[in-house]
Amino acid sequence: MSLDLSNYELLWPAELLASEGERILCASDRTSDSSWVDRATWIITEALAGTTAVADFEELPDRDVPTDAPWSSTTPGWDSQPGMGKREWFTELVHRAGELRQAAAPRPYWPQRRGRGLSHDGSTPRDTRRDFARLVGEFENKGYLVEVFGEECVDDNSELPDASEVIDRRLGIPDLWPLTPETWDEDTFYGLIEVFHDLVSRPRIRRYHSYSGCGWHHSEFHNGPARVLYRGRVNELLREASIEYELAAEGEDLGRLVAVTDDARSSLVHRAFNESAPDITARVRHAIALFRGRDTTVESKRSAIVTLAGILEERRALLKDKLGKDEGALFEIANRYDLRHRKADQRGDYDEAFLDWIFWWYLGTVELTNRLIASRTAG
Repeated sequence: MSLDLSNYELLWPAELLASEGERILCASDRTSDSSWVDRATWIITEALAGTTAVADFEELPDRDVPTDAPWSSTTPGWDSQPGMGKREWFTELVHRAGELRQAAAPRPYWPQRRGRGLSHDGSTPRDTRRDFARLVGEFENKGYLVEVFGEECVDDNSELPDASEVIDRRLGIPDLWPLTPETWDEDTFYGLIEVFHDLVSRPRIRRYHSYSGCGWHHSEFHNGPARVLYRGRVNELLREASIEYELAAEGEDLGRLVAVTDDARSSLVHRAFNESAPDITARVRHAIALFRGRDTTVESKRSAIVTLAGILEERRALLKDKLGKDEGALFEIANRYDLRHRKADQRGDYDEAFLDWIFWWYLGTVELTNRLIASRTAG
């Protein structure tokens, strides 16, 4: 019988549940013990909303039960799967992760529909900072900061790292832990967003230490899944606050705040990152980082354009072959305006928006040449 997914809602990206779930299944193939069940329970707890899925999983037998066994269920209920054991259930959940619906925020309540209740003091940025502090608290409670901050245990008297010092060494600002969002200026807030991106690490194992009510202990950390989850949650928070920055998901500026772009330009950046030839990849990544960083300047945008122009210059013969004499128009703007050679007779009286236009034009042309080269190689 196929697994009924209708009562489950996904908190994670589907592809992350699939990849982390596959790791657990592969590990279970290499061992005969039931340790994989603890890992599976933990990932279900994290990746799916509520406790329904965990309860369904825990009620199943450790091994798949033949459907004709006398003790197997013959009357399926909404919360059971006849003949299905934990491994079969979890395998199907992982393989069908893309079919799970994403958990949605509740519809607005009365005060919110009336334009009230979103901010107590009228300060949206301050509310956003408190929301961020709560978000970090959620990651901390799930063990995502244990690798760098440590965790207490009644059986271990060793001294834990000073969390404030850990942050201070990276950000250069003391006394930021515990988080006190009402004291942050904008630079501190944005700096903490970037710092915690680098600090979070997902524990793939947790065990409960019952002695003296010690609690959960976490181990086997990996920062990749944690950063995917963190970027998603933080970027959602920033969008809701109409803050026009997001944490970069790839590139030289991975995990740093960059300017938000539309979907088409985001797709162009992704292709430029992933489809450029090895000889230009580093320069493309550097140009994009120079251009889209939160601290970008007119000079860094010029430098980004110059980097891309250099790539196109190397591919000028290809462009001339495909575009004919029109390829010269690509370089005329860079040469006649105050961009590349910076001569006295070049024009410099243009709006900064011109730099944005020329950057995206050049990046699009680099991507075009990537496709031309790829098609020529394939042919």
